[in-house]
Amino acid sequence: MSQPLLPRIAAGDTAAVEEFVQRYERVIWWMARQHAKNDPEDAVQEVFLTLWQNAAKYDESKAKESTFVGMVARRKLIDRYRRSTRRPQTQDIEAVPQGLVAFESTIEEKADAALAARAMEQLRPEQRSVIELSVYQGMSHREISDETGMPLGTVKTHIRRGLIELRNLMVHPAQPATA
Repeated sequence: MSQPLLPRIAAGDTAAVEEFVQRYERVIWWMARQHAKNDPEDAVQEVFLTLWQNAAKYDESKAKESTFVGMVARRKLIDRYRRSTRRPQTQDIEAVPQGLVAFESTIEEKADAALAARAMEQLRPEQRSVIELSVYQGMSHREISDETGMPLGTVKTHIRRGLIELRNLMVHPAQPATA
């Protein structure tokens, strides 16, 4: 049985780092290819960095080093997978063909915009102000709370009720709904 290298890495032994990579690179690469098919190189690097940063946490009395390495690698790869599935897929604007980007509004879009503007005018002032800060200024609920001095829950309630009212006003323009 080979001696654990993580305690030496935790102590700052650079030779142990090189030996550690040689000992575990094949298994970590195999795991990365299984769990991070799109970018195994970055996944391997991330796993090794995590192992080195947490080398001092390894306790020889609790598990073999190979078990600790496998557990950390597996957890890191699962976290990486979960992050990638939560993040929406994006595309650079330069990659979008010019014909697909339409900058001119259609008559229907202009009519909808006018209807939305009229509906906004019918909202209660506090609902209108928080929706404008959220939509036009791009502020988060917390930023709106800080800006207006309203409690966070009140901001969320005004936005929610205001959006419900807007939807009702746009679906039934002549019949304002109550919030």
